[in-house]
Amino acid sequence: MKRIVIFASGSGTNAENLIKFFQNRDNASVIQVLTNNPHAKVLERCKKLNISALSFNKMAFTKTNDVLNVLKASQPDLIVLAGFLWKFPETILNEFPNKVINIHPALLPKYGGKGMYGMRVHEAVINNSETETGITIHHVNENYDEGAIIFQAKCEVLSTDTADDVAEKIHKLEMECLPKVVEKLLIKQN
Repeated sequence: MKRIVIFASGSGTNAENLIKFFQNRDNASVIQVLTNNPHAKVLERCKKLNISALSFNKMAFTKTNDVLNVLKASQPDLIVLAGFLWKFPETILNEFPNKVINIHPALLPKYGGKGMYGMRVHEAVINNSETETGITIHHVNENYDEGAIIFQAKCEVLSTDTADDVAEKIHKLEMECLPKVVEKLLIKQN
């Protein structure tokens, strides 16, 4: 059975979706969720779904090996960043090469980089009169949103769309695509 660990910073809808997708599968399961936000709604979601969840601070993540040691003990086959806002430390990336992926709410390389997340991305898409946007699932490297692209899915942006409309379209793509891409990646590891 493949083991998935999720990192999230906020509400955790993608985390919940992944947990539920793999709940009754015999090939993989989400074993743990880690968050840098002790008030993140993802913690409530994990409690309801009976999934181990842990919050940590910047010191534990970047200055000590606390989070790295938690991951080593969990032995994940894949680490999924689902709405996780901090840059991932090289110590963890080196320990889990090609096993850390991220979902980004735009078609990278557009609208990526430090500070480009959530509504900031959707507002930029609207402000630049884009006719399409989408999601990107990519490997994580030492730079924000610059790792090798694994998968992209597109959606149309209408001239009448607001940032909220775009957010809704992106959320739908995330819910539909992320679990399938994660499953395919885990199958390829065999």
